[in-house]
Amino acid sequence: MKKYILSFLLPLLALTIVFTACSESNDEEEEFTEWQSTNDSYFDNLYAQTKAKIAAGDASWKIIKNWTLDSGNVAMHSYDHIIVRVIKNGDSDVKPFYNDSVRVHYTGRLIPSKSYPSGYKFDQSYKGEFNPATAVPAQFKVSGVVEGFTTALLNMNLGDRWEVYIPYQLGYGEEDKSPIPGYSTLIFDINLVGIYRLGTSAPDWNAKPNDMWEME
Repeated sequence: MKKYILSFLLPLLALTIVFTACSESNDEEEEFTEWQSTNDSYFDNLYAQTKAKIAAGDASWKIIKNWTLDSGNVAMHSYDHIIVRVIKNGDSDVKPFYNDSVRVHYTGRLIPSKSYPSGYKFDQSYKGEFNPATAVPAQFKVSGVVEGFTTALLNMNLGDRWEVYIPYQLGYGEEDKSPIPGYSTLIFDINLVGIYRLGTSAPDWNAKPNDMWEME
């Protein structure tokens, strides 16, 4: 009798797993349905709106050409740029260089979707609500992140806080990078709080500064 019950339950359990997996897959497909076209339209519309704001004199918005396109290269498309909304201007005019390391507080999210009207938050450098007294900023090389993030850092002054919109062409591209679906526009809230020049190591966050470190 026990063998009979077991032989009945095992196929039932297998079916349950299959249906659950299919359900999760379907939910994800519905969440990000027509994701490429949705992201293309979102960024193109934001680009056009930002150009209009800048033309009207709104200094809180910027359009910045991808850093890999030097002065001799013409940016042909909206996705050759990042879009920036300035949240706060720092008190310094010091910018990081490509080979520097930095410390930043950040959050990263996607554009609004069915279940996430504010955009799915896929990463952040701190836990819970942000508390500047206790939050330890992330540390990494300017050269070690996606092109759009690098472009933002190279144009930020120490102490700046920007909301940065990165098209997928300057982000993670067409491939899924769990939990980020392919074709995703990335939206980062970035606060640049430390710059460490090439040849120096980024210290513990509370370390006493020296001449080669710039910290907010």
